[in-house]
Amino acid sequence: MSDDRKTLILTGASRGIGHATVQRFSDEGWRVITCSREDVPAECKRDPNWTHHIVADLADAGSLEHFVAEASQLVGNGSLHALVNNAAISPKTTFKERLGCLNGDVRAWRDVFELNFFAPLGLARGFAQPLHRGRGSIVNITSIAGHAIHPFAGSAYSTSKAALSALTRELAVEFADLGVRVNAVAPGEIETAMIGPEYESLIPRIPMHRMGKPEEVAAAVYRLCTADFGYVTGTEIFVTGGQHLF
Repeated sequence: MSDDRKTLILTGASRGIGHATVQRFSDEGWRVITCSREDVPAECKRDPNWTHHIVADLADAGSLEHFVAEASQLVGNGSLHALVNNAAISPKTTFKERLGCLNGDVRAWRDVFELNFFAPLGLARGFAQPLHRGRGSIVNITSIAGHAIHPFAGSAYSTSKAALSALTRELAVEFADLGVRVNAVAPGEIETAMIGPEYESLIPRIPMHRMGKPEEVAAAVYRLCTADFGYVTGTEIFVTGGQHLF
């Protein structure tokens, strides 16, 4: 990788917020390296800036290590300018019931934390040196559910996102010595494939009276990775239409 484009690594790229974020960075001329548990749509493979996609299950330690090694080889001695930790899971019952502390499999909690919390930690550590070379940024995708009880987000998901918010602050302090900024974006109700008809009942609780768009989350992520936010670290931006205020 020898040209002058900035480089982004993003997880959970195949759909939703991740996919929209890839598109935003690509539109801005960044080189994009991604991973997800499935391949990307065929039309996205024609994007000249989306140079590499690696299929990986980041909840598995061996697969995470393989992804870090392969992506690091692609970056080589060059710089990494942004790491966006977007991949996450939120298990539901077959009736889309909220999995709580009493009705969920505790083993599933470990699976949720492996992907939602430990994977961002492992990737931050794994890419620390190229981020240092690039004076780059880390953006963790947290959630409104990490700050208040959500009717459809399970306890494991909510607490993992709350932990990721805390991790963002801790990383911001430690990575500052490397010249790397660490922030988070907390989406609210965003129109993606994960949103079902039951979410319509939440719109009256949103001051802006609508759901957000993946592109609006992507815009916040992108700006956090630019010089416009060069003195911002340890911050969590709520992209919720004001829902987090209640």
